[in-house]
Amino acid sequence: MLMQPSMRTPAYAADTIVVRSGGDIATGVVQKLWRAGFRVAVLETAAPLAIRRNVSLSSAVFEEVCTVEDMTAELAPDARACRKIWGSDRIPVLVDPHMACLALLRPAVLVDAIIAKRNTGMRPALAPVTIALGPGFSAPEDADCVVETMRGHSLGRLITRGLAQPNTGIPGSLGGKSAERVIYAPAAGLVRHVRRIGDRVEKEDVLFTVGDVPVRSPLTGTLRGLVEDGIVARQGLKCADVDPRPAEEVDFHSISDKARSVGGGVLEACFMIARKKSVLLRPAVTAYGGGKLVPIPDKRCLLRA
Repeated sequence: MLMQPSMRTPAYAADTIVVRSGGDIATGVVQKLWRAGFRVAVLETAAPLAIRRNVSLSSAVFEEVCTVEDMTAELAPDARACRKIWGSDRIPVLVDPHMACLALLRPAVLVDAIIAKRNTGMRPALAPVTIALGPGFSAPEDADCVVETMRGHSLGRLITRGLAQPNTGIPGSLGGKSAERVIYAPAAGLVRHVRRIGDRVEKEDVLFTVGDVPVRSPLTGTLRGLVEDGIVARQGLKCADVDPRPAEEVDFHSISDKARSVGGGVLEACFMIARKKSVLLRPAVTAYGGGKLVPIPDKRCLLRA
């Protein structure tokens, strides 16, 4: 519903959303929010552990600039650099696992998309609207809303009271293979690549090494995910993923159906919770004009969810 702007300036930035994590699921979330016109900032660690790096905005931490589909992310030196990066229609990625930037960015919405299966610091008091993904969170104690991440009928469902489905520890099935397609570090040590994401590999091919230990493919298929070269892995770290399907059925360049579904749930949750809490949300841009994003004028099109 269109509303006239209030005479009082909110104590938060109504056009800004902060997303914790730039992994593959988080990237699907960011795309939905960014396409809806919000200014989105991504918070990451100094050494992100995403394996589907081709579709993870966290790659900007290593590469400084990365592109996933129609989005380009840029590593920001600090929160003050975000405005300039937004002005170039890019998404800032900050190394800020402890969310120190929140005091400056004052986001209307904070999304915890780490998928750590536990709460690593999320609290409803951190932003006017708080949303968390997957198991390890309870609504409304940890966040205003929890979005279901388990594949199946409830994927993307919004939970405003209670928990997401518990983590089973069993990866989703691809080509009839589940747990056997995911590869974990057999020891602690430095990861060095032997093969690259997108390579066709045979069973028992060496994919990477951890320290002096060669890590072999458990299946014949496409190397769909591989943790960043040079990461120091702990024993048991999820490091790679081999997709056993025929090569023509494997798309390692696009955001997954699961990430898109979860992203849609987060966008829905933003407006649902904002409506319930009378929080003003205002997308920063409204349309593409001549190939450029057109800002919404300050005096019109304020959206109260």
